Amino acid sequence: MESIYLPMVKISQVRIQAIFLLLTILIATFIVLPPLLYMFCTSVDGTNLSLASYGEVLTSTLFRKTLVTTIVIAGSASILGLLLGFVIALHLARQPARRRIVLVALVLVPFWTSILVKCFAFTILLGREGIINSILSLILDTKVQLPLLLNRVGVLVGLTNVLIPLAALPILASLLAIDGTIYRAASVMGAKPARIFWTVTVPMALPGIFVAFFTIFVMSLGTFVVTARLGGPQDQMLSNLVDFYNREVLDWPTASAISVVLLAMVAVIGGPIALWRRQRG
Repeated sequence: MESIYLPMVKISQVRIQAIFLLLTILIATFIVLPPLLYMFCTSVDGTNLSLASYGEVLTSTLFRKTLVTTIVIAGSASILGLLLGFVIALHLARQPARRRIVLVALVLVPFWTSILVKCFAFTILLGREGIINSILSLILDTKVQLPLLLNRVGVLVGLTNVLIPLAALPILASLLAIDGTIYRAASVMGAKPARIFWTVTVPMALPGIFVAFFTIFVMSLGTFVVTARLGGPQDQMLSNLVDFYNREVLDWPTASAISVVLLAMVAVIGGPIALWRRQRG
């Protein structure tokens, strides 16, 4: 009886997975795919199938500078988000299960808040007359106006705030998967806490660290709101360049070509990561 019941359970699970997969395919087909196809058709000038927009983009000095800025900002914010996310994940992993649930919810609160709302909040915090400069002026008893807004500092602060929850959760999953007996064995062998951290915790958390870094890096490549609200003219990324060609220049083929290039970058980086995660799962 049990041998008959188990295959039936497996069949029902397969059917449920097939239903969710079908819904995902339908959403991708009718909601996501048409805009992408329209963007690609616009980039090649419709039925003319011209690659002139791509040639203009790839030979443009503005595009090359913006591409470098995009990679630098995305990489810097990803490193900061990874470091802070690792510290938070390490703290959460050491908490009792009930307390950890509450703390994880608190970590996710910024993720549930609108990015635009948070950018306005950071404007109040980082402005020359903002809260941070006001507190420093009060402590130092002198007028302090640190340039924390409309520059690279503001972009990194705002973007790191967005990325921290996305970095902390994969690392937390890796840390919770580490068998506690390994720590006890290392301690019995005379290893100090620092050595246990570098020889046990970090190596065994590498899968989560790896996934967290590339996930937040891919997400930060397409950042628009943070750089538009908190960055200066030298901090604009590819998404801002797309907006510039769309609204200011009204050159939609070039804007579409830049979008396709950005999408290709995300696919090249994110595709292998998603495949690797699926194989490990």
